[in-house]
Amino acid sequence: MLPKTNEQGFFEIRFESEAKGRRVPLSEWLKYMGKTKHLLRKENEDLLRELEEEVERRWTKSFVAVLDPHSEREEGVLFPMMAKYIGRTTGPIAVMEYEHEQAKARLAMFLEKTAQLPENIDKGQALTLAGAVIEAHHILDEHFMKEENVLFPMAERLLSDGEKEELFARMNE
Repeated sequence: MLPKTNEQGFFEIRFESEAKGRRVPLSEWLKYMGKTKHLLRKENEDLLRELEEEVERRWTKSFVAVLDPHSEREEGVLFPMMAKYIGRTTGPIAVMEYEHEQAKARLAMFLEKTAQLPENIDKGQALTLAGAVIEAHHILDEHFMKEENVLFPMAERLLSDGEKEELFARMNE
């Protein structure tokens, strides 16, 4: 992880979070940059907290930008193909669509509320916001496990070779 400066004097930091297996806290980044170490001092802890909240909000927003197309491909391509065999109003597809709605609702609430935050928030507001993201994480964690262990193997068994080729082509459009 090495920061580099672009032509406008802004830092660009590349970090392979997947290789490290975790997201790196902003405070850890700031340790590596000489001109920003002062933000780690006690007198700047409010500013650091604001920066961390903004990083979290932007990360969540970029995560949603990736999640939406994932959901749209499933709901627009995979689910209709599988519904011909197992229906859509009950069973695995209904559960998956419900989980999409629930996760999106919690992430949308988090983004909406954090965009309108006053300068100071109380502990209750902070817990509510954190809770929304944590709930979305839990929903999606279980959702992805169900995809890998139930839905995708089921699609593999149900769909013909021709349907699988069509599915692959349409998912990659």
